[in-house]
Amino acid sequence: MSSKKNNEVRSSRKSAMLGFLVGWLMKLVCASLRLDLRDLCGVRSSEPRIPQGIFVLWHNRFFTVPHAWGKLVGKKRKTVTLTSASHDGDVVAHAMAVFGLGSIRGSSSRRGVAALVGLKRALQDGYDICLTPDGPRGPRYKVQPGVIKLAESTGAPIIPVHVRFSLAWRLKTWDGFVIPCPFSKVEVTFDQIIYLNRGMDAETFESERMRIETILVNGTDDA
Repeated sequence: MSSKKNNEVRSSRKSAMLGFLVGWLMKLVCASLRLDLRDLCGVRSSEPRIPQGIFVLWHNRFFTVPHAWGKLVGKKRKTVTLTSASHDGDVVAHAMAVFGLGSIRGSSSRRGVAALVGLKRALQDGYDICLTPDGPRGPRYKVQPGVIKLAESTGAPIIPVHVRFSLAWRLKTWDGFVIPCPFSKVEVTFDQIIYLNRGMDAETFESERMRIETILVNGTDDA
């Protein structure tokens, strides 16, 4: 019974409606922002086209990124996000749908294997994927090993995404979730591509995990 419960994808009409409203609120706020987009990985360029990648950002920074991603690439690239299998994850999945982004449901605590299979399949099918490596419950600013395992097993590059705010509200949640104030300036940087070697030993694996974590921490304005 417990195993079956852990494999459930939770959804409801209430969470779907809330997600739809959250998505449009995000759109409304983001439309007022002064975005400074920095494309260091070359994802905006059509030639040479960078391969499907794993875009990673801290959990508390995703409010602005779907809008920034749309501004950067439009409909030129297919993208899915990883959201938890909980009702909160259902809210996020429906909010992302407002921006035309698909979702794969799962986390380390629920449907982890199914989520990993789904992410691998998405990469094979030509989708970029977006992950929050400290989500869905933290610890904040700590890269969990799953994203490193995914990059190592698929050969897909990792692209760190940094978001800095000139003026924002920071909620009293586990991650200190950040919502930019309307009409403020937000800097979104899609950083340089990082490739990981396959078949890493434990020491190298941990070194690479720490490297990704350090790059993401250095890209914040409050760590």
